[in-house]
Amino acid sequence: MPKTIIAEGKTTTEAIENGLKQLNVSKNMVDIKVLEEEKKSFFSILTPRVVKVQLTVKEDKTNVSINENKRKSNENEVEIKEEMEKIKVFLKDFVEKQPINQIDWEVKQNGYDIEIIMNGGNEISYLIGYRGETLNALQTVISSIINKDHAEKIRVYVDINGYRQKRIKTLEELAQKVSKTVLRTGKAIALEPMTAYERKIIHSALQGNDKITTFSKGEEPYRKIIIDINKK
Repeated sequence: MPKTIIAEGKTTTEAIENGLKQLNVSKNMVDIKVLEEEKKSFFSILTPRVVKVQLTVKEDKTNVSINENKRKSNENEVEIKEEMEKIKVFLKDFVEKQPINQIDWEVKQNGYDIEIIMNGGNEISYLIGYRGETLNALQTVISSIINKDHAEKIRVYVDINGYRQKRIKTLEELAQKVSKTVLRTGKAIALEPMTAYERKIIHSALQGNDKITTFSKGEEPYRKIIIDINKK
């Protein structure tokens, strides 16, 4: 609560100065209200006037904002930790039900990003599926579980046996190879349908090539990238 005092003086200016000295603040840091001007005695007109002013220290909005942000940050950290525990419980149960003996996993958190890394040799490849379809489905399921009651979007990233990085490299190489074919033949090429994540990789891989343009076409889940010559 803002600090408030009543100060007195022979004049309004003097009363304010006395109040500022008591509070040890500058004038721009307080709200000032003149309360009254009166005589100290009704029996002597020679007694000097007494002016009373109310000084209230202004609320430091910067500190309030910082404190509010800290409070929200602490609340968010608690929520994320709770969701981390949900994920761990889910993964423990999920792994125990798999037909293979050894699956190692770990969960990492960075802000609103949660990364789940799973490893288990070639036997675990069935959890990746054809071009990551099963892996993407698992990621969607986990994301749905922890975002069910959240206004803020928690991003979930799941990788198995380093598949994601291998797939990124494969798509980047594909983008470069197809772009060369397009430049050589002068004809646009449509790639197979991909997820939004994979299409973004293709776009990013070719965005520095001013001779080539890329755009997406079609409806999910059959949306695909077209690589064409930049005619602009």
